[in-house]
Amino acid sequence: MLSSVDFSGRPFHFIGIGGIGMSALAYVLTKRKLPVFGSDLCLNHITQRLQDNGVHVFWNQDAANLQAFQSEPLNLPHSVAAPSAVIEQHVDRQSSLDLEVEERVKPLSAASSGLPQIICSTAINPANPEYQAALELGCPVFHRSDVLAALIQESYGIAVAGTHGKTTTSSMIGYLLLQAGLDPTIVVGGEVNAWEGNARVGESQYLVAEADESDGSLVKFAPQVGIITNIELDHPDHYATLDEVIQTFKTFAVQCQTLIGCIDHAEVRRLEPTISYALESELGADYTVEQVKYSAMVRRLKFGSVVRLSANFI
Repeated sequence: MLSSVDFSGRPFHFIGIGGIGMSALAYVLTKRKLPVFGSDLCLNHITQRLQDNGVHVFWNQDAANLQAFQSEPLNLPHSVAAPSAVIEQHVDRQSSLDLEVEERVKPLSAASSGLPQIICSTAINPANPEYQAALELGCPVFHRSDVLAALIQESYGIAVAGTHGKTTTSSMIGYLLLQAGLDPTIVVGGEVNAWEGNARVGESQYLVAEADESDGSLVKFAPQVGIITNIELDHPDHYATLDEVIQTFKTFAVQCQTLIGCIDHAEVRRLEPTISYALESELGADYTVEQVKYSAMVRRLKFGSVVRLSANFI
């Protein structure tokens, strides 16, 4: 049984691969030439993008999907869960992708191809038949945050946390690094026009990621740079009190080599970030803005004599 995520070539199988966070990780892994599979109950443009990049997507979540990994060579059947019109539309493309995926997994040893690494999110019900089959087979099972934490650990990780504004902030940071020619890898919880999706893979050491606190997995991340936008009790299904939320952010904060925080928010201010920013100039933040002007389409922020426009990236 694996104790940590293996990026050496062992297959990944995502249960619920069409989710916004799951699909971003699957995209990053497949662009790294790793064998990636997944399942979902419906097709959409996100799963199609993954298929176009060589991911085999089962169109249901049956226990039988995992039986494909126990045959040699891998047996990759078409699922019959998709509507017939969708199957007819994609059958030729899927057939060619099956051949591509088979070619990608041929070099794997029988040991590595026998049991894939199962990736789940908190949204997966423990009674899910595919999940239950993975447990019965003894597959290594990881939460999606384990994959993201491992990617952050091996990179110059920049993790954006906060109750609100994570997707926007991480998208803006990724876009700035991209425009600066630093070629970052980016994993966000929204689709961004600048890289046509919720993830891109760069060649540099930089990785920008949205770090979610909703299920407590934020404590797994130890980035080079952490950003906290604000702290509120937004997920009472997981946290009983605001103090529990604050404790999660405190754990994350001490694990960041450099912490950047918006001290407009009192709870973030108490974390004493390494670098601070704020709209309220009287707070004495390291970085602030002046002459904020709002209009129907764009917000203008004036930094001294330079006017910058905040763009809608997602």
